[in-house]
Amino acid sequence: MGYIDSTQTGFIPQGQRSRTRQTATETQTVKVPLQVSVDTDQYYVVGYPDKVKITLEGTNALVTSAINTQNFRAYIDLTDKKIGKQTVRVHVSGLSKQISYSVDPKYVQVDIERRKSRTMPVQIEYNKNAVAKGYHLGKATVDPSQVEVTGALGEVNQIDQIVAKVSLPNGIDHNYERQVILTAEDKKGRPLNVVIQPSTARVVLPISISKKKVKLNLSSKNENSDKVYSVTAKQDEVTLYGNKEQLDKINKLNVAVDLTRIDVSTTRTFPIKLPKGVVKSDPSVVQISIKVKDTK
Repeated sequence: MGYIDSTQTGFIPQGQRSRTRQTATETQTVKVPLQVSVDTDQYYVVGYPDKVKITLEGTNALVTSAINTQNFRAYIDLTDKKIGKQTVRVHVSGLSKQISYSVDPKYVQVDIERRKSRTMPVQIEYNKNAVAKGYHLGKATVDPSQVEVTGALGEVNQIDQIVAKVSLPNGIDHNYERQVILTAEDKKGRPLNVVIQPSTARVVLPISISKKKVKLNLSSKNENSDKVYSVTAKQDEVTLYGNKEQLDKINKLNVAVDLTRIDVSTTRTFPIKLPKGVVKSDPSVVQISIKVKDTK
């Protein structure tokens, strides 16, 4: 024999006292958890409310004591009931016989079904297109990888998959790790009313980017025929970040140095033009030392 108890305890006073003297009649309404008496190893019950309202009437002292001690309960007894949907009466126990009461609702609808438990793997759903361009999404992991699902036989039999749905922000360029609520879905993707234990799982999505150091290859253009130029980069290589397949094809990085209207030695900064498949470079610009001499 098992009891299904509400996880929320305590009472919420609803009414007001009619008089203040200890011997006066008092009426108060409280919300209490509705407990279910049933063999929880074999049966699964749905449809009933979590709480019911009980209106207590009696002397001020008795009603106040009952509220403060919380020594009464509301329950439905399903031990001799058959499987299926039915209407059952709400009972109250633990109240002094000197207190009269009424319960709302007096009857509740319940659906008694055979209980079933299954152990199922957790699937991860996420939008691969949300990953930033050039970044690589590694193998996603979820912990725990399996969960126990319990519920009515009809619901549990409809489960197609247990899903951890991940909402990735667009353009994400770093590892994603989060505790995600699990849902049970049927073949059409509709949620099912079952208990999943544990109810959440830790999802990790490794997101990385490849990198490669390449040498700079300087080339000049628009030289003045009366001048002799010498161009030298402050550094001879840069680090490129991007798609690994594209990076593998790059052995050097061409930098075009425009010498238009450069008549004396100077140092200029030139942006690095990113090849296809490259997201960024470090540094993003390169300093070029330009030495100029007259040919005459």
